[in-house]
Amino acid sequence: MRNAYLSALYDLAKENKNIMALISDNGAIVYDQYRADFPEQYLNCGISEANMVGVSAGLASCGKIPFAYTIANFIVYRAFEQIRNDVCLQKMNVKLVGIGVGFVYSILGPTHHTTEDIALMRALPNMTIFSPCDPREAKKVTYAAAQINGPVYIRLATGGTPKVYEKDYDFQVGRGVVLREGRDLTMISTGSILLEALQAADQLKAEGVGVRFINMHTLKPMDQAIILKAARETSRILIVEDQNLQGGLGSAVAETLADNAVVCRFKRLGLQDVFTEGYGSYQDLKEINGIAKKNIKDAAKGLLEA
Repeated sequence: MRNAYLSALYDLAKENKNIMALISDNGAIVYDQYRADFPEQYLNCGISEANMVGVSAGLASCGKIPFAYTIANFIVYRAFEQIRNDVCLQKMNVKLVGIGVGFVYSILGPTHHTTEDIALMRALPNMTIFSPCDPREAKKVTYAAAQINGPVYIRLATGGTPKVYEKDYDFQVGRGVVLREGRDLTMISTGSILLEALQAADQLKAEGVGVRFINMHTLKPMDQAIILKAARETSRILIVEDQNLQGGLGSAVAETLADNAVVCRFKRLGLQDVFTEGYGSYQDLKEINGIAKKNIKDAAKGLLEA
């Protein structure tokens, strides 16, 4: 995802001199080509994420379109006050880009995991949130973010995220994508954990279970219509996310169902009010924390039996 984002940002900067790339020291090497070709559209703010967000707001007030990039937990947690007051309160045209969302930085431990960012950023007025599932979608959300006049948060996994989409598709801001059709139950997921859930859905299909699978690439504004249609037609919804469940994707879907008085069997699979446990690869942590394919399949079967 990282390289796809950088490729899209390079294209944008080439076409629009107001596009600015800001980093907080990390990622300097991967910006080498961008920095060489657009030196006046690049700024390394050093290891000072809160200051980087404040600088971004100042640049936006002068007509620039800053894309502020760093590890997600640092930009969301360390700079939250500046995001709230300097960017969202003032409706500044700032794009915040967090790399390593969820717990893809598995071996670095909970201090470097970003498992509450959806809840925090979703609570901010004026914020648009993109959560791409693969490199192709990361490019699409980057181009889309540049067209939005206001605050945007882009959640990225890592540089080696596997493909979900093998060919192009119609991307629309605020519109979920049905990746699989089915009428027995609906799975909804987002971001890097989506592939694990999609593979579980395909295994269930092989066992005769019809799973409708929705990629919710835009978390705010959220596609309420696709949620309500799925609830009414399948009567069961399973959310899979690599977040703490309080305030995440599942909470947003539950709010949609409650606000529209739609009743269905509903379950959220994610971190149960805990920080991540264990150390190892990303796959190891999915298994240790109960969000691997087996856990997803068991949760789906439990919904079907309810």
